[in-house]
Amino acid sequence: MTEQPPTAYDAILLLSFGGPEKAADVMPFLEHVTEGRSVPPERLAAVAEHYAAFDGKSPANARCRQLIAALRDELTAHGITLPVYWGNLHWHPFVEATIDRMADDGVQRALVFVTSPYSSYSSCRKYLDAIARAREAVGERAPVVDKIRAYYNHPRFIEAEADKVREAFDRLPAPRRKAARLAFTAHSIPCAMAAECDYEAQLEDACQLVAAAVPRKRWQLVYQSRSGRPTEPWLGPSVAEHLGAIAAIGVQDVVVAPIGFVLEHFEVVWDLDHEVRAQAEELELGFERAGTVDDHPAFVAMIRELIEERIGRGGTGEPVERRRALGSRGPAEDRCGPNCCRYER
Repeated sequence: MTEQPPTAYDAILLLSFGGPEKAADVMPFLEHVTEGRSVPPERLAAVAEHYAAFDGKSPANARCRQLIAALRDELTAHGITLPVYWGNLHWHPFVEATIDRMADDGVQRALVFVTSPYSSYSSCRKYLDAIARAREAVGERAPVVDKIRAYYNHPRFIEAEADKVREAFDRLPAPRRKAARLAFTAHSIPCAMAAECDYEAQLEDACQLVAAAVPRKRWQLVYQSRSGRPTEPWLGPSVAEHLGAIAAIGVQDVVVAPIGFVLEHFEVVWDLDHEVRAQAEELELGFERAGTVDDHPAFVAMIRELIEERIGRGGTGEPVERRRALGSRGPAEDRCGPNCCRYER
């Protein structure tokens, strides 16, 4: 792959999914997430009840704030003085408002880090489309915004994930750790969507790299948080199906690692810590859930390295030695193609 010369940027944008922070936020948040989809009101009300058990607060925004604080410190420590902005797809601060503020501040060209390592409509194209709409709404003042490449196989991401998995295994009783199974989870998507992107292949690569680093030989990629019409095929098996299968063959313990989520998110907390943990108890399975990478030092350093790939080391324009990636697929392309991850429902 030909190395690209560094590009001049004057800001960083961290772009995430967003989440409610109090009870009054929950229904407007859910309505924003499901806008344009025929989701019955009773379904939204049922999901809102899940949030009620946590006073309506998702951990997503708090974890974004922590990550941004750590990233600012990391950039400063390496001589990078670019301001870091924050926008969300589905809750405040909305990306539209952030792009408008960036324009008011005179930002001309920004580099955006999306809090998903993978390529799919939901984790890539949806963010690109949101940026495009925000820029169109702001008009000619809007900065150019370029997305940082997919980072599912970056060595520092793998390092951070492996640390979280090891910590979870260490919480199991010592005599039972060796026989315990490892299940990686990611958000399920429709099979038709998966056919238009590299989501499955990238997840398999990331899981294999993390399992080798831990190391654990017995692991499985499974999926969670399925939604949509029951008749529509989605990626599987589900984490619930997997736990039932391993319990049936006498497995005593399982570590579940949400490798599809880099920040603590309500779907991780509800689906895994609440529903899957309850299922494990019914099956008499020992259960530990690995943490998300959040502001792990290796993950924060990875973001800085990805920024340096595009602006030059230390913000000086001096090219980095190489674009780092593990496995056989190599680093993803710096820029998404015009039709990457397209999906029509």
